[in-house]
Amino acid sequence: MWLQACLNGSRTRDEHPAVPLTPDELAADAATVQRLGATSVHVHPRDVEGRESLAPADVAAAVAAIRGAAPGLPVGVSTAADIEPDLERRIAAIDAWTVVPDFVSLNLAEPGWERVLEALTRRGIGLEAGLWAAADARSLLLHPEAAWLRLLLEPWEEVAGTALAIVETLERLLEGTLPAVPRLVHGTDAAAWPLLARAKQAGRASRIGLEDTLSLPSGETAADNAALLQAAMDLRPG
Repeated sequence: MWLQACLNGSRTRDEHPAVPLTPDELAADAATVQRLGATSVHVHPRDVEGRESLAPADVAAAVAAIRGAAPGLPVGVSTAADIEPDLERRIAAIDAWTVVPDFVSLNLAEPGWERVLEALTRRGIGLEAGLWAAADARSLLLHPEAAWLRLLLEPWEEVAGTALAIVETLERLLEGTLPAVPRLVHGTDAAAWPLLARAKQAGRASRIGLEDTLSLPSGETAADNAALLQAAMDLRPG
């Protein structure tokens, strides 16, 4: 199964002591999940105070450290508006990146995403389209020229049944559209494991890590990203 490891997201150490924040911590986790079979990693770089950051120095430090520890493992970062709410500063940061990640995720629900898309395209960075709801899929259909690397079907609803229904809606809306572009299905917290099982059953890519859930399928707290990835590898299709 094609499985991405999402190592930290916006999680803090207050939520889980094993959340990797520094470049060295991200690199160590990336090397471990690569050995376990992860096919890429998605990270949220942090500044020296542990805050999410798109600043060139912070992105460079995280991406370079991961590449040094896990050669050949594609590295992606988030461009979420929560990281840098000011659109102009977000675009300026992307334009100033000195070490460019292999891919980025771009949330189509966020205002100004088309301008962020233009900046990322200028840099030649791989593009993951973050689709949270039906409206995002409709926005995607208005931009068929974008060179999407993957379409992320990623509802934020934590009720598994609701999240699964949103994925089904997204699949219907996208049917016949960009057939060569892989779909990655994943959920958050209580919906994480049901959506991963659904992805596995449907032959879709998925992802897992402390960004998406702190719990194993049994409900017990996972020790770290490695435990989550191993549980995903062992999970039977739903």
